[in-house]
Amino acid sequence: MQDSFSQLIDSATSILVLLPTKPYFDQVAAGLSLYLSLRSGKDVTIASSSPMLVGFNRLIGIDKIVGEIGNKNLTIKFEGYDANNIEKVSYDIEQGEFKLIVVPKTGFVAPQKEQLDLSYAGVASDLVILIGGANDSHFPILSSGDFAGAKVVHIGTRVLASNSEVMSFAKPGASTSELIANLIKENSLNMEPDIATNLIMGVEEGSSNFAGSDVTAETFETFAYLLRSGGQRLPKTRLSPASFPPGAIPTQPFSRPIMNAQPQVPQPQELDAQDINGTQETEQDVNPPDDWLQPKIFKGASTNQPDTYSENKG
Repeated sequence: MQDSFSQLIDSATSILVLLPTKPYFDQVAAGLSLYLSLRSGKDVTIASSSPMLVGFNRLIGIDKIVGEIGNKNLTIKFEGYDANNIEKVSYDIEQGEFKLIVVPKTGFVAPQKEQLDLSYAGVASDLVILIGGANDSHFPILSSGDFAGAKVVHIGTRVLASNSEVMSFAKPGASTSELIANLIKENSLNMEPDIATNLIMGVEEGSSNFAGSDVTAETFETFAYLLRSGGQRLPKTRLSPASFPPGAIPTQPFSRPIMNAQPQVPQPQELDAQDINGTQETEQDVNPPDDWLQPKIFKGASTNQPDTYSENKG
């Protein structure tokens, strides 16, 4: 290996830390920690072509990861404007300010402000550090030619299978965060408690909480170094069903039809010759028997026998 890692860092003017497509938590923690370690003395950018997942938010400095990689050359384009309508393009410098002049042909209008599209292309960094990944498909920008003139370095637990000229610092390990922690230690780079905390989370995730087959005694030694450097083991926050509003979590399989939970409203029924107690009125109920209103005489047979009564019928 012609250059050591510290020599590459010292000689670089601008550094780009690039994450692979769809990075793992361990890779994001490793790349972000290296970025935080280098930014105190270098112009450093960390980028990812894939959006960050919600689970990565517990990493310190996650908002520093940008999506735009190319920032070297400014490209000006007029969308939807026919280039044949342009007579000439010139520029001028007035009081130190650059002015671009687009002159349309006679009878045609100039490009409108709404059609102006500004973009960047090319990488201005002279040192590019690839984090993780297995082959060129994890870093599509390698085939674009944007790294022309820049030194490209790869750090991971396996050698990157690439057709480009890449310097490899890959070596076996339980996690990429473990490798970054060792590089920071061996090259006397900046190690702050926040950086150590990120690397602790990365080692835990990458090694499956030290249950992975690649965990060695060096893994625990590196973890102890991070704890001595002020790193903290932060508790993982798990989502609870109580955190969601009612109805947000399905309670039955999607294959089942959704049942209508509205209560059944009873339909009113017509009352046909019924009173308020629901009993049907009959002629017998209106006209009771003749002896119903006759007086009744109650007699007691003895003190030990139950009372009986007889009706006086006249």
